Amino acid sequence: MLSGGTSLRTFIGDGSSGLIGAISQYILPTLFTFALLAFVAGVVYYFFIKGGDAVARAKGRWFILWGVIGLAVLYGAWSIVHILLSTLGIAPAG
Repeated sequence: MLSGGTSLRTFIGDGSSGLIGAISQYILPTLFTFALLAFVAGVVYYFFIKGGDAVARAKGRWFILWGVIGLAVLYGAWSIVHILLSTLGIAPAG
């Protein structure tokens, strides 16, 4: 029992509630959005800012690289969460 009469199972939750629900439904999608925005900002810097300025292109490459790395890491984390949910017999939300 955790404080306030909450059990560990309730705290961890399932695919739509508790800690796993918060990670699956709120945290990972928000981080996906930030990583996608970084990628899009990199594309804009690389192709559209200052007509091919070397500094803007380098900044664009940096944003594109880290946007792609962020998306890959987040997709891996999302996959692990859903694999664990299905392995434990808890239906993933969405």
